[in-house]
Amino acid sequence: MNHMPIEKYRAYSRVDLPDRTWPSKIIDKAPIWCSVDLRDGNQALVDPMDSVRKHRMFKTLVEMGFKEIEVGFPSASDTDFNFVREIIEGGLIPDDVTIQVLTQAREHLIERTIESLMGARSAIVHLYNSTSELQRRVVFNEDQAGVKKIAVEGAIMVKDRLARLEEAGTKVRLQYSPESFTGTELEYALEVCEAVMDVWQPTPANPVIINLPSTVEMSTPNIYADQIEWMHRNFTRRDSIILCVHPHNDRGTGIAATEMAVMAGADRVEGTLFGNGERTGNVDLVTLGLNLFTQGVDPELDFSNINGLMETAEYCNQLPIHPRHPYAGELVHTAFSGSHQDAINKGMQAIRKANDPHWEVPYLPIDPQDIGRDYEAIIRVNSQSGKGGVAYLLETDHAIKLPKPAQAQFSQAIQKITDATGKEIDSETIWSTFDAEFIHQPGAPFSLVSFKSRSLEGSNEREHITAVVKHEGKDHVVEAEGNGPISAFVNGLRHEFGLNFRLKDYTEHTRSVGSRAEAAAYIELNVPDANGRSVFGVGIDTSITMAPIRAVMSAVNRI
Repeated sequence: MNHMPIEKYRAYSRVDLPDRTWPSKIIDKAPIWCSVDLRDGNQALVDPMDSVRKHRMFKTLVEMGFKEIEVGFPSASDTDFNFVREIIEGGLIPDDVTIQVLTQAREHLIERTIESLMGARSAIVHLYNSTSELQRRVVFNEDQAGVKKIAVEGAIMVKDRLARLEEAGTKVRLQYSPESFTGTELEYALEVCEAVMDVWQPTPANPVIINLPSTVEMSTPNIYADQIEWMHRNFTRRDSIILCVHPHNDRGTGIAATEMAVMAGADRVEGTLFGNGERTGNVDLVTLGLNLFTQGVDPELDFSNINGLMETAEYCNQLPIHPRHPYAGELVHTAFSGSHQDAINKGMQAIRKANDPHWEVPYLPIDPQDIGRDYEAIIRVNSQSGKGGVAYLLETDHAIKLPKPAQAQFSQAIQKITDATGKEIDSETIWSTFDAEFIHQPGAPFSLVSFKSRSLEGSNEREHITAVVKHEGKDHVVEAEGNGPISAFVNGLRHEFGLNFRLKDYTEHTRSVGSRAEAAAYIELNVPDANGRSVFGVGIDTSITMAPIRAVMSAVNRI
């Protein structure tokens, strides 16, 4: 095995916070959400959104309930600038929605940014500059004082231009991000943020947004939470700050880091739908919101049409959403494992019977219907599946409730198909296999031509039956008596054809409702051979008398 060059890397420093409080906190309300799909998400695309795709994304975000949306980096491109002007001049921004725009701390970029916002009802100007030790050293060749000066001068330039926006009727809020916060010394990050606030002079009535991004996720989530709690405790004007986080997912722990950061004091979260963004992406606001939902906390965003959200994201980003994506992926509500299928099947039955509003189904943390999915794809069958999955699809799609031992027998027939093909088998193929195995049984030695029964005089229970059964091309008249038509028919078949079996069990249920209601009957015959095996038959008919007779015929053919 090749040696991995671990000597090139160093462990991330811990935060000295022995009295941390966030581990004992719970999230009992949604944070302030800000979508950055149209800026941070867009800049990460191979093919950035054109105007049509931008408008569709913006409309979707508004319909979901986002009140703060970062709509672009207007000084970076004419496309972004023009889009901001289009939604302002076109009256497309609802009164309760605030748009946000990003700018670097450079005068001509700030000027262009202010120009883009003229006429907006409400806007957030988001100023940033990188403060990390690495970027100070290798990108900017600046010391701490030099980088802080960039932030302060940028804050002054923004403040000096606010009057123009306010005179045009725009209510302005301010946001500052020490970019690459996770690579910045905590004391220095605090110093820079405090210096910016000294310029902007926020108050509790007019707070500033301080955004602490994990521009690159560099540590385990608990360390990010410690960083957020440390900043939360040490700001001198915490009551004048909306503390925001902007996590990325480089270590694959963006969701956990965000949830812990909210527990640590963050009030606001920036992210994207389904986690699109630079490298491994921004934090996924769909997963975050639905995580809250599963805990009984209102996410304050509408995820009830998850398929529509996926279509919009895939169209606008020109990127597919993984079939295993939490909550949304095509396969995440689907079980192929036999034991999982059996548990889901029983859970769904229990939900239907229970007088309890709470959702409790094994392996399904969320009711698919709550996000606009149906139950059709919960259970799918392949070579890893068992009788539970097959039984579930037969019941939900075809109203057939096979007895458990019959489920095991029929699943063997399905297993042969999946083993031979190595592929998933759909519900219609399961049904056609069931039909051939139990109902029409092509090539079977026996077939029922006709059947009549009558009660014997002077008896409420004894029945006399007359049936015509075709066996290997020849019609046989079967006459017999018994305690009911089923018993009589069994007696007649045994006598006429010299068959050795006995009736062991019989169940029946209504398969559908209305004028064309059908009965489904299940017969279990015991065959006294060396194994004492049971053989099952199924009959379907509009007559509750004929359904079990056909089931007996089905079982006899299967002997």
